[in-house]
Amino acid sequence: MQFQTNNLGRGDFSKSQVTSIISLYIFTFGTLLLGLSAYLFFEATGLVSLTLSNWSGQGFFWSMITLFLSIFLLFIPIEFFGSYNIMNRAFKELLINIVTVIIVSLFSLFIFQMLLNGENLFINEYLKLARAASFSGFITVPLVLFLMHNLSKKISFLNNYAYSIVLLIWVLSSQLFI
Repeated sequence: MQFQTNNLGRGDFSKSQVTSIISLYIFTFGTLLLGLSAYLFFEATGLVSLTLSNWSGQGFFWSMITLFLSIFLLFIPIEFFGSYNIMNRAFKELLINIVTVIIVSLFSLFIFQMLLNGENLFINEYLKLARAASFSGFITVPLVLFLMHNLSKKISFLNNYAYSIVLLIWVLSSQLFI
């Protein structure tokens, strides 16, 4: 009787898979911050009735800070990671992607909870966005990856645009957790 063992970490594990998931999270969080920046700008100009700031100058100030922070975050994956594809064809790749998404979401949730205190109203909003992106990474993204793995054998479109589809669903599902 001969047993075959397959190690998950040997040969099938790729650095580009991990960096793709990390860049997806950073893109998602940066996009959420960009939306908050737009909301703060609309609030400062008086187009939104529900306000977070006391006066329009404070709204413009935090809108600009949030805008520049989101632009900085959105350029991090472009400059440092440079991998924009998700390999999700084999079960091992699916498992690596799901575990990586959960670890990245858990790590970022832990880091944001430890580093940022919620004393400032706007920092508290940043924490809410980070939590929303992390919870979406815990719940929605593994399900989407699993569905894409099963459906990609029948629909070749999913393999070609997997990264964009996962990013879009991650951003949209984060809106549910806000």
